[in-house]
Amino acid sequence: MPQEISLSDVKDLVGKEIGVSDWITVTQKIIDGFADATDDHQFIHTDPVRAAAETPFGGTIAHGFLSLSLLSAMNYNCLPKVREQTMGINYGFDKVRFMTPVKCGARVRGRFTMAEARFRGAGMLMVTYDVTVDIEGERKPALTANWLTIIQFDPKDRPADA
Repeated sequence: MPQEISLSDVKDLVGKEIGVSDWITVTQKIIDGFADATDDHQFIHTDPVRAAAETPFGGTIAHGFLSLSLLSAMNYNCLPKVREQTMGINYGFDKVRFMTPVKCGARVRGRFTMAEARFRGAGMLMVTYDVTVDIEGERKPALTANWLTIIQFDPKDRPADA
């Protein structure tokens, strides 16, 4: 996949896997930082000794929302940039399913398939990605999601056939 594409290239990418991110190691420092940011200090995330003793995970696990939030970094890491884009907007999710807990120290990566792309108004393109977050060495993914984003651009750059 090229590192940069144009708006007119987007329609040809629908239905295709367009990016697989590099692996990200989910450390206890990242988990603790997320716990501080969200005020979710449940022991399964922040107390390695207790989590090892009292859970089936053998230690702490990442918050599901932490795993989901890593999609932004994964997106920037692997998806082609749209040449005409002036701003990207996170529009939300139609569906998110947390499939497998991410254990502290695990490595995760995102797989992005462009499910849909449609122009909205003169200067916006809504793109829906089917995303899977893999856990290295695990059969089932950490999560699956349908992620909606908006690519904003100058209306003069809109493809003639859009």
